[in-house]
Amino acid sequence: MRNFTIYLALLLCLYASKMLGQETFEKRAKDIASKIENITKEEKAALKIEVEAVNEQLENGTITFAEAENKKKVLAEARAINIESKVAQEQENLKNLVQEKVDGKIKERDSTRKFIVSFRGINSKHNCKDTIQGEKRTTSQFVFAVGLNNLVTEEKVQDSDYRFLGSHFYELGVSYNTRIAKNNNLLHAKYGLSVMYNNLRPTDNRTFVINGNETNLVLNPVDIKDSRFRNVYLVAPVHLEFDFSGKKMKEDKPFFKTHQSFRLGVGGYAGINLKSKQIIKYDDNDLKATEKTKGDFNTSNFIYGLSTYIGYKEISLYLKYDLNPLFKENAVKQNNVSLGLRFDLN
Repeated sequence: MRNFTIYLALLLCLYASKMLGQETFEKRAKDIASKIENITKEEKAALKIEVEAVNEQLENGTITFAEAENKKKVLAEARAINIESKVAQEQENLKNLVQEKVDGKIKERDSTRKFIVSFRGINSKHNCKDTIQGEKRTTSQFVFAVGLNNLVTEEKVQDSDYRFLGSHFYELGVSYNTRIAKNNNLLHAKYGLSVMYNNLRPTDNRTFVINGNETNLVLNPVDIKDSRFRNVYLVAPVHLEFDFSGKKMKEDKPFFKTHQSFRLGVGGYAGINLKSKQIIKYDDNDLKATEKTKGDFNTSNFIYGLSTYIGYKEISLYLKYDLNPLFKENAVKQNNVSLGLRFDLN
C-alpha cells in the first residue's frame, strides 16, 4: 500500500508539472520569437530563388539588364512587405500575450517548483523533482523599450535637424537570461531577438530626397503638417548583465531570483534593415492627405551598435548607439542614437 501511495504521488507531481507549465509565458514567447525568426529566413530564401530565376533569364538573353534589375527590385519590395505584414501579426500576438500576463491568465513558470505533493508517511525525497528553490538558470523575458531617437552628426546631437520630442524609438522582443556561475547570481548572459523602430521627424518643413547614391534633407515646397522617416530592424541583442539581486538561503540551499534589485547591462546588437519608409502629411485643398514612400533610401542594409542599460528590478534607463551610419553613401556620416526606458518583464 505504501509503494502504491508513493507511485500515485509521483504521478500526480508529473501531471501537475505538465499542466501548470503548458501555457507559461516563456513557452509562448519562445514560440513567437521563433516564428519571427523563421519569417525572415523563409522570405529571404524565397527571394534568393526568385532572384536566381531572374539571373537565368538574363543569362539566356530573354530580358535586358535593366529589366532584370527592375524585376529584382520589385521582388525585394514584395518580400519586404511580406516580412512586414507577418512580423506585425506576431508583434500583435506578443502584445496580446503580455496583456494576458498582466490580467493573470498565464501561470507562472515557478508554480511547478512550488508544487509539493505530500502524503502522511511519504519521505520528502519522493516529492516532485522540480521543487528546487529559485529560478532556473535560464529564464526568459518580454522586452519593451520606448524613448527619444536622433542622429549624431560629427559627434554632436545639439542643433539637430530633427525634433527631439517628436523623434522616438520602440523596441519589442524576447530575451533569454542565463546565470553564468552556478552558485553566484551576479553575472548573467542576456541574449534574444528584437524588432526596433527608429523614427526621425525633420524640422523646418523638410523631407528626405534621394540624390543619386546620397539621401539629403531638403525644404519641401508644400506646407507639410508632419514628416516622419521610419526604419525597422530585426536585431539580435547580446548583453553581459550584472544583477545585484544576490542570493538567499532556504533549507540550507541557495535561493536565486533575478530582477529583484539593481541591474547593469553592457553589450551590443546586430541585425538587418527590414524596411525604410517616409510619411508626409499635409493639407490638399482643405483635404487631409498622407503620402507614404517605401524604399531603401540608400540606408545601410545591416545595423550593428553598442547598448547599455541600468535600472532597478524590471525598469531600466536604456542607451543605444549605431556604429554604422544611417545613410551608407552620404558625405557626412550620421549615426542613430536612442535614449529611453526599457522594461524586462518575466
